[in-house]
Amino acid sequence: MASSTTSKTVYKVIYFNHDEIFEVYAANVYASELYGFVEIETWLFGERSQLLVDPAEEKLKNEFAGVTRSYIPMTAIIRIDEVEQQGQAKVSTAKMATVSAFPRPPAKTDK
Repeated sequence: MASSTTSKTVYKVIYFNHDEIFEVYAANVYASELYGFVEIETWLFGERSQLLVDPAEEKLKNEFAGVTRSYIPMTAIIRIDEVEQQGQAKVSTAKMATVSAFPRPPAKTDK
């Protein structure tokens, strides 16, 4: 097993952003001093020297270009995992469940 002093901690953060689900990797994740938020710093993305470029990862790189720190509402967080190595950042469409009202008889009215 590798020593914890030589390996860097990597977190996979999955959260809702509007109608999309972002899966990103970061080196630092904290409970924020802003109540109800999670603080994310040091975004980790794949190397630009790769032959194939993933458009979803490029979208995330562009969205977080120049961002030092992000505050994500706790209610938007789906999951935070500490992982052994960085994976590929992803954006997917959130499939929202639709809720239908249970059929019921019409309300009685007094006439």
